[in-house]
Amino acid sequence: MNWYVAKLVFRVISGDGDHNAQFDEQLRLVNAETEQDAFKKAMLIGVSNQDSFLNNKKQPVQWQFIDVAEINQLNDLADGTELYYNIHEPADADLYIAWAHHKSALLGLRN
Repeated sequence: MNWYVAKLVFRVISGDGDHNAQFDEQLRLVNAETEQDAFKKAMLIGVSNQDSFLNNKKQPVQWQFIDVAEINQLNDLADGTELYYNIHEPADADLYIAWAHHKSALLGLRN
């Protein structure tokens, strides 16, 4: 068996959907014999995780599974193994760096 990282994409629709489009990208760990098997398992995970519920304002919220956007095989599961990467080419490098520092600070784990 092999380990894969699958990127699942969901659309989040609140109320009547009159808002900016919102998508949730999830990275899921999948164990399968082949990439095709991993894709099939990831599809099943996506479909089974669709949901509808009422938010705290009593508005309907839908999580619609869109698709499996990526499948990446992991060569080794060990401390520090790279699970995923995405190269960004922002128009403003300083703004991107500030965003990364801000996100890190929100974790509240620095001493």
